[in-house]
Amino acid sequence: MYTHILVAVEHSAADATILSHTQALAKLMGSRVTLVHVADGWAARNYDALALRESEEMRDDREYLDQLVQKIQANGIPVDCTLAKGDPATEIVRVAEDAGVDLIAMATHGHRFLADVLKGATADRVRHLTCIPVLMLRHRAVRS
Repeated sequence: MYTHILVAVEHSAADATILSHTQALAKLMGSRVTLVHVADGWAARNYDALALRESEEMRDDREYLDQLVQKIQANGIPVDCTLAKGDPATEIVRVAEDAGVDLIAMATHGHRFLADVLKGATADRVRHLTCIPVLMLRHRAVRS
């Protein structure tokens, strides 16, 4: 059913939620995975227009993606990754459509209305920008 799954990661603890679920799904379905992280700082948003070099944050993001790729490959799942730059929702949808994925998977934070307005609602915007099915799992912080 799902032969190619795009997993949006944000370089945070929430990634463990969606990665755990999508790796199990990919193994079950024999899917390949494309990881995408969207750098959205000033340097990333102006990278092409101003011919900037990668910021330290973007280099950290690239290293993070490379580490995730190695872990997922070690589980026998075919995987690639993309470090996109710009508006997260727009870029997630663009990468998903360019890659021809069957499913977009992402973690959410479960904010309520005011927090979504103040912090943005990437998952909600992705849902409205695409016709590709979107799997959203609410991140639950691990309590110690």
